[in-house]
Amino acid sequence: MRPAGVGDWLSLPLRTPEGRGIGMLFLFRPAGARPFGSAEQLALARLEACLACVLWPAGLPDEAGEVLREGLLVVTPQGQPLWSSPEAEALMAQAFGWRWRGVGRAPLPHALQLLVQRQHSPGAPAPDVALRNAHGCFHVRAAPLAAAAGPGEAVALHVTQRMEPGTRLLAALRPLDLPLRQQELAWWLARGLPESQIAARMGISANTVVYHRRQLYMRMGAASRDDLLAALGVTAPAR
Repeated sequence: MRPAGVGDWLSLPLRTPEGRGIGMLFLFRPAGARPFGSAEQLALARLEACLACVLWPAGLPDEAGEVLREGLLVVTPQGQPLWSSPEAEALMAQAFGWRWRGVGRAPLPHALQLLVQRQHSPGAPAPDVALRNAHGCFHVRAAPLAAAAGPGEAVALHVTQRMEPGTRLLAALRPLDLPLRQQELAWWLARGLPESQIAARMGISANTVVYHRRQLYMRMGAASRDDLLAALGVTAPAR
């Protein structure tokens, strides 16, 4: 939503160096401030790929994290919604906010309009789009549909909401009211780092890491790192 007291605003579509769109960045200036000029727009446009990498780090691929919910949306080849599952309706509202008006009310948001248009690219892989906001990470993949009998076609949009491993870990740590050092140590232990690397990241000695680890294990009733992960309700990273 646009904040109050805005005098001018600028929308910046963000794409990774590979050309993947991850959403829109909106910049606002208060009333009375100098409006955005063409030189500023050109300068910001050159930052699109860098900003996209910051907001969508390469270390977190689209398929990373635990699937929370998924749903199905069916649209016409022109991008008009025809049907959606209740899960997809809720996910679309979270992913796109006011730009999603519901089935039968308005066309798809612009990013999904482009996704549907890419269905017509011969030989191309199934098009998809990913975005992230305060509600989580969302991934939409398009696939063509053909009528079971007679002419007709449509496009299926599979919508997935995922939670990054770090987000689940933070949610598990927050209500425990751990001392700051123990909370930081729990984070790195759960991420799978050896104690030598944890010491370097925390700026303390290896012996101090061992001390805080013992205190943490005692507080959590854990005898090992696996016990700690089980107490936090997170999955051990792949080794």
